[in-house]
Amino acid sequence: MYKGATLSVMASCLFAVMYFYTSLLKPLTGEEIFGWRMLLTLPCATLFLLYSGDWKLVRALTARVRQNPAMLGAMAVSAALMSAQLWLFMWAPLHGRSLEVSLGYFLLPLTMILTGRVVFGEHLSRLQKIAACCAMIGVGNELLRLGSFSWETLLVALGYPLYFVLRRKLKTDNLGGLWWDMLLVWPVALLIVWTGNPTALEESPRLYVLIPILGAISASALVSYILASRLLAFSVFGLLSYVEPVLLVGVAMLLGESIQRDEWMTYLPIWVAVMVLVFEGAKHVMAQRRRGI
Repeated sequence: MYKGATLSVMASCLFAVMYFYTSLLKPLTGEEIFGWRMLLTLPCATLFLLYSGDWKLVRALTARVRQNPAMLGAMAVSAALMSAQLWLFMWAPLHGRSLEVSLGYFLLPLTMILTGRVVFGEHLSRLQKIAACCAMIGVGNELLRLGSFSWETLLVALGYPLYFVLRRKLKTDNLGGLWWDMLLVWPVALLIVWTGNPTALEESPRLYVLIPILGAISASALVSYILASRLLAFSVFGLLSYVEPVLLVGVAMLLGESIQRDEWMTYLPIWVAVMVLVFEGAKHVMAQRRRGI
């Protein structure tokens, strides 16, 4: 468990580092950074799947696609949903929208719970209902303050549940499905890089070093995340996933963003809701340990 927890925290730290790292890659745009990230991550993910013995998942899904080519349409939608999230992750720090994205990641556990209730008929526990009520206070404040959430927050908080639901419906919610998502995005990433600023590398020779490092950070974060998901109980893994949005808020502050006075009543109730979910998860983990699971 200690190794799994270390890997999970390491993955969150690496994702946060990558969030900040994008600010060092100017004059590349968020789209170009996304393109380079995808181009470099897919080969690394392929090597990992081959090394870990999980390439069989890719072969199985490939066989399904051959039997039913119509699946590619739905899988392309899945790939588009994933790429939108990865692009936003690269774009937000360059445009002063890191806090909006981090708020989406704080809301994500709650929207996932509600998605499970509405789509799959899962029942909410008492603490989950309390967390949902706390989050609604923050949601209500944001609606009163602005009339709506920012599109960045909504894309994270609503886009990921839609992505996970589609993957479950398609039965591609495994490493093979993730590899196919990246494969389908790869030509778009190649086009973005090919048609990007042709003089960027000449204007900033340091990019010849910084871009490969981006690929190394991205691949290391992905591998650490995958390994942690295997070594940890699902509940513990879910609890540790809350580390990432906390670190993203810290990165946003480092980049010069700040929470305004009228925004605190949006953030605080949502943070309380997250703490309630963490408390529930900790209780569940302790109960499992007592039962020797």
